Amino acid sequence: MVYGGEIMGLDQYANKINKKGEETEIACWRKHPNLQGWMENLYREKTGTEEEFNCIDLELDENDIDRLEIDINNNDLPTTMGFFFGESKDDYYKDQDLEFCKDARKAIQKEHTVVYGSWY
Repeated sequence: MVYGGEIMGLDQYANKINKKGEETEIACWRKHPNLQGWMENLYREKTGTEEEFNCIDLELDENDIDRLEIDINNNDLPTTMGFFFGESKDDYYKDQDLEFCKDARKAIQKEHTVVYGSWY
């Protein structure tokens, strides 16, 4: 399926939300399937009950960000496949992923809520 001249696929984002409820994007990815798999595993760990991890905002805390950063640095994101997901882009996104961890940690320390979401 084509949308806006581009083949549909996995779009991912992370936002920070301040106490007034104002959202600001702090990261976005296009077809980073292993990050999606990592986040889905976390969602299930946190008692996520939806069958499909799609269009769900997952709140991240500082511990989650610490764990993600370790897994990124250890090249330990889970191999994840899906029809719209594309190929692994761990190397391509590694610097951006680590920058996201830094930005998310700063946002949490400023008492913002950090959420990850995706759509495919």
